[in-house]
Amino acid sequence: MEINIVCVGNLKETYFVNAVKEYQKRITAFSNINIIEVKESNLGKDTEGDILINKQKEAIELEKYKSGYTIALEIDGKSFSSTDLATKIQNLMINGNSKITFFIGGSNGLDKKFSDSLDFKLSFSKLTFPHQLMRVILLEQIYRSFTIINHKTYHK
Repeated sequence: MEINIVCVGNLKETYFVNAVKEYQKRITAFSNINIIEVKESNLGKDTEGDILINKQKEAIELEKYKSGYTIALEIDGKSFSSTDLATKIQNLMINGNSKITFFIGGSNGLDKKFSDSLDFKLSFSKLTFPHQLMRVILLEQIYRSFTIINHKTYHK
């Protein structure tokens, strides 16, 4: 199994960088894990038109990384429990999917057309999280999923 996490923007805070490294290390016991960062577009203005153009520019870069079973992290996606997410990942593996690619948008989210082109939309909450923190949360849940699938005690 190979897991790719494609993120708009990079991590700035050391505590996020350290948390990501820790979960990457843990996940490698179960799967290959790759984190790919694409540059966040910024026209310098937060008008609706500029935000839309920025997201479209980001989508062009993200498109290059669509591979395997693709999942967008979206506030309006389907919500799962940790056990349900583990089951989803396990079912993808059983059905021959050797690669899962997650996409995390930047501060303005993902382009709708790009997001709609992916296989699945996953929501962690109706709350809004900073995209840097969302990377850590996703990695923790991927690790938790693998511990559930492999009957490890971490998830309890």
